[in-house]
Amino acid sequence: MPLPALFADWFAARGWRLRRHQAEMLEAAGRGDHALLVAATGAGKTLAGFLPSLVDLAAHPSDRLHTLYVSPLKALAADVERNLGAPIAEMALPISVESRSGDTSSDRKARQRSRPPNILLTTPESLSLLLSYPDSFAMFAGLKTVVIDEIHAFATGKRGDLLNLALARLQRIAPDLRRVGLSATIADPDAYRRWLAPGGDADRVALVEGEPGAEPDIAILLPEGSVPWAGHSGRYAVHQVMAEIAKNRTTIIFCNTRGLAELIFQELWKVNDLGLPIAIHHGSLDREARQRAEAAMAEGRLRALVATSSLDLGLDWGDVDCVIQMGAPKGSSRLLQRIGRANHRLDEPSKALIVPGNRFEYLEARAALDAVEAGERDADRFRPGALDVLAQHVMALACAAPFREAELLAEIRTAAPYRWIDAAIFARLLGFVRDGGYALKSYDRFRRLAPDGRGGWRISHPRLAAQHRLNAGIIVEAPMADVRFRNGRRLGKVEEYFASTLTPGDTFAFAGLSLEVEATRDTDLIVRATTRPARIPSYMGARMALTTRLADRVRHFLAEPESWARFPEDVRFWLEMQALRSVLPRAEELLVETFPHEGHHYLLCYPFEGWNAHQSLGMLISKRMERAGLQPLGFVASDYALALWSLRPVTKPEALFDAAILEEEFVEWVEGSHLLKRAFREVAVIGGLIERQHPGKRKSGKQVTFSTDLIFDVLRKYEPDHLLLEAAWADARERLTDVARLGDLLDRAAGTMVHRSLDRISPLAVPVLVLIGRENVAAADIDDALLGELADDLARTAMGEVRGPLARSPAKA
Repeated sequence: MPLPALFADWFAARGWRLRRHQAEMLEAAGRGDHALLVAATGAGKTLAGFLPSLVDLAAHPSDRLHTLYVSPLKALAADVERNLGAPIAEMALPISVESRSGDTSSDRKARQRSRPPNILLTTPESLSLLLSYPDSFAMFAGLKTVVIDEIHAFATGKRGDLLNLALARLQRIAPDLRRVGLSATIADPDAYRRWLAPGGDADRVALVEGEPGAEPDIAILLPEGSVPWAGHSGRYAVHQVMAEIAKNRTTIIFCNTRGLAELIFQELWKVNDLGLPIAIHHGSLDREARQRAEAAMAEGRLRALVATSSLDLGLDWGDVDCVIQMGAPKGSSRLLQRIGRANHRLDEPSKALIVPGNRFEYLEARAALDAVEAGERDADRFRPGALDVLAQHVMALACAAPFREAELLAEIRTAAPYRWIDAAIFARLLGFVRDGGYALKSYDRFRRLAPDGRGGWRISHPRLAAQHRLNAGIIVEAPMADVRFRNGRRLGKVEEYFASTLTPGDTFAFAGLSLEVEATRDTDLIVRATTRPARIPSYMGARMALTTRLADRVRHFLAEPESWARFPEDVRFWLEMQALRSVLPRAEELLVETFPHEGHHYLLCYPFEGWNAHQSLGMLISKRMERAGLQPLGFVASDYALALWSLRPVTKPEALFDAAILEEEFVEWVEGSHLLKRAFREVAVIGGLIERQHPGKRKSGKQVTFSTDLIFDVLRKYEPDHLLLEAAWADARERLTDVARLGDLLDRAAGTMVHRSLDRISPLAVPVLVLIGRENVAAADIDDALLGELADDLARTAMGEVRGPLARSPAKA
């Protein structure tokens, strides 16, 4: 497909040239090929995805839906809609573009189904809802292209499962449909080609690689004093961060959690002596607040925006001069994605700073910089499609039209994540969608499908279609409470768990404000602004895991003293002292240290497998220690290490790390904890067993939890092999416990464990033992000065007196 003169003139008028990857996307479209474009941020990736559609529509005007664009974020779809307006208006193209999301008005949604635009921008969830209407067959009959932006953001998760099932249905409606995927940061393009292709056949998807851009300019911001022993916020550097904000036109400060974003915003505001305009953006804030921040950024009215992953993707703000990552990045791909938010221009380097929270995080930050320089990306792990998502999809299709079991199974198996579904599994799933399964089939409320009289299935009552559309969705949040002023103005939401810890008069920081609780009403937290000190909301979600490749690089750092010359003096001295007092393990080894401290016995190990895996391992080893009569007292985990303490010493740690722990203690622990119930709550909501909303009324989180717990207990007793229990176990294993990394860790420990029995704390143990001190202090917001004193005391014990060539001031260390 050549570039028409009209488009060539438009490129020239803007001072642009048609880039190689944009030309190759046109060629792929001309051949009718599916395509995956992997190109750096700022390379004109989104335009490359749309260019074939714009050229085709310019040559063959239509009043039908031509192209469907799917993004992970509503904000991204809205941003693309604005950006598409420029070429369409400037070339006077007869092309209509609209967005559709949960925020779109009901009358516009209805009109879009009967008279859709040429290009419709939406999300996986909104697309699934569109497919639940009978008129979806007519709406999508002429569809030519689906463009999936930021494909890496959801392909490996449940939203990706839902989208791939939707693609299978669209391909059935429009057999000549072309699929296009766009991404800036993926390590294994072939895996994504398989995911994108009908039937999982990667050869059907052309790989287009973008022109390389300028190398990013990334630095690690070091403190004016020494790198802290512990902590993960980087709050020690707020004065330095504020100085960077003052130097640049616009800066984005990324934080890994919503709680950290609130903390950093508050700390920055305290030192904002120049009164620079700064805002905050995260997923728990009210939609209008987020939109105001996005608009202010787009218009250049902000000097800085403190944000979470809610802004990791795509928004085109060309005037962002600098990106600052507070705390460790956890992965090179995530770091690159965030860095790409700066300047959004391919030929100019993006400027970024990393602010490590502690000494281990310094090593991680250095590993991330090395990975970026080496062109190494984090590998994504694709897993089988989830059964709860498939159940929701089957119900959506039943709302649109009756179906035959064999025909629908054949269609579903063309979705790459669901190639594994066979007739027996599908029959079980259909039984669940039909009546809830054996233990629930006697209850009328679970009867959703009925025979259609022609060998197929239909929904058993028309009202079920409306109920499905009201409750469908993949993102299941923890139970939330709305934060409101007395006049009703909504600021956003915090988790019910956190809200339950607050009483009138308590204060907390939220939406960049200090708030005092006035009252609680049902699921509302009524607040007023205050100037009193405030605590930071806590969120219960799983933490970002340190990626395997970064963990490998940090292990190599420990084993290669020749690489330490690049490190700050205090970090280098810390590692030198570890080699003197204990040992630094080789990259493939697992170091386990045992030592007495303050009347207890400690076991420290350094797997570098991430907080989620270490937390699970701590629970499992604690159980094994109990059975061995070692009287464990507790444990604490970081991304890098795990510490357990007990009344009796561990002399033979090998037995604690036996791989059989995953078959024995793991199953017992999961079944006896709330972990499985939490996973079941999510799959029950996604699978349609529990409804969150009824017309005009939404269930509270407590009501949903009560309902799911009740059904969970019934199924455990009467139908332990129920489909949703199977799905909940899969979730508990894969997502909530990082069991795959646990297995790798235990396999490694079997042959490579290095045990050192010490007479005191080792230098490597200090950062994680500070966490024990933090947890033993009841205050939620322990003072940094107290933590610093605790770290100094532990460091003095660990480092001790040194003579000879390593002698150095303990304070400097």
